[in-house]
Amino acid sequence: MSAAVKYTLGRIGLFVAVLAALWLVDMNVFLKLMLALAFSAALSFFLLRGWRDEMAGEMADAAERRRSEKERLRSALAGDDQTTTPPAEGPDSQR
Repeated sequence: MSAAVKYTLGRIGLFVAVLAALWLVDMNVFLKLMLALAFSAALSFFLLRGWRDEMAGEMADAAERRRSEKERLRSALAGDDQTTTPPAEGPDSQR
């Protein structure tokens, strides 16, 4: 399972757990939802640190892959790329 999915499910789970605990308290439903949102955000900052760091690492790796692929494509389009090979000669290339 990807780190983003784990972190998102963890955040939702914390929100539901805090909301379930606040459901027993007699107050307005909107206030319960707002307090559950605030408390679950604060708890996730501490409890889900590992998953958040893992997700950030995956996102940074993906951004670096996209950046390097973009640079490779730009250099290939500009004709600077020496690693491209000419098309292979064969019966299919003479059409």
